[in-house]
Amino acid sequence: MKSRNICLKESTGRTISSTIHRADGKKLLAKGHVISEEDARTLATEGLNEVWVTELEEGEVGEGDAVMQVATKISCGPLEVRLAAGGRANLFATEPCCILVDDKMLMQINSGRGMVVATSRNFTYADAGHRVASVKSAPLVVAKPDLEVLMSVVEGTRPMLQALPIRTPAVTILYTDPVGGERARQLFENVMRQRLNRLGTSASVTLSSIEEEDAVTDSLDHLLRAKPTAVLIASTTAPAGPVDVIGRALVRAGVEIQCFLAPVEPGNLLLLGYKDHVPIVCAPGCFRPARLNVLDLILPPLLAGHRVSKWEVACLGHGGLLV
Repeated sequence: MKSRNICLKESTGRTISSTIHRADGKKLLAKGHVISEEDARTLATEGLNEVWVTELEEGEVGEGDAVMQVATKISCGPLEVRLAAGGRANLFATEPCCILVDDKMLMQINSGRGMVVATSRNFTYADAGHRVASVKSAPLVVAKPDLEVLMSVVEGTRPMLQALPIRTPAVTILYTDPVGGERARQLFENVMRQRLNRLGTSASVTLSSIEEEDAVTDSLDHLLRAKPTAVLIASTTAPAGPVDVIGRALVRAGVEIQCFLAPVEPGNLLLLGYKDHVPIVCAPGCFRPARLNVLDLILPPLLAGHRVSKWEVACLGHGGLLV
């Protein structure tokens, strides 16, 4: 990159090579700023007739072009890419969604030269207008070979960042207790309403059941006939796992147990299974408190229709200490 002093009348659309200050020493325009017609008029009122701007040399790409190329390639889904000052492109959700991040590809990008990417955490719930990623380049220019290497990484089989829309999910809840399901409903319903509201949804169907294998199985069958996006089993007990009442009822209902135990605190005793494509979640100890727990981590992808795997649950351990 080189700098050249040009006439102010020819500066619109050009990039400033060094910071411009007012006569009193206050900063007027920062280095790397792209001059607009309004900027040019402001500079004229400050008595400037010429301005130093950058000129790309062979093998260089301007910071704005570089970050926009990368930002549009690393992502998919309901996202908007907006160019910002200083060699930055920000990605914003355009509707409620869940963010999936390919950590390995992200690290590969950030191990290269000339550009870095910061994202929201994997499984983050993002409302419309929420910024979910930012792409930042080295000042002013990126070497074309570095950009080509980076683009070869991001033009893989799938985008590094995916936004999965969450559209009118149907959540059903089964409240269970060894004495009577209504006790569980009284303990958990208010907090569950708040938790789902934070995700822009509410329970479409709720049932309560005594915590006995036959009763839980029948209730679960009834909820599954409603074709929900997800089923939550809010139990007042702490199941020992798939061999407990809840686990046995799940198996009897034809549910495939995906995993038991999660590296998340609170939420270690997560039990996750699937009946065909419908996830069934039991997380004892996590339905009554409003504080962040494993439910808040896994509900966004489940409501977006993403089938959370045992491996993805295992990956929650990095950052899984929530207390």
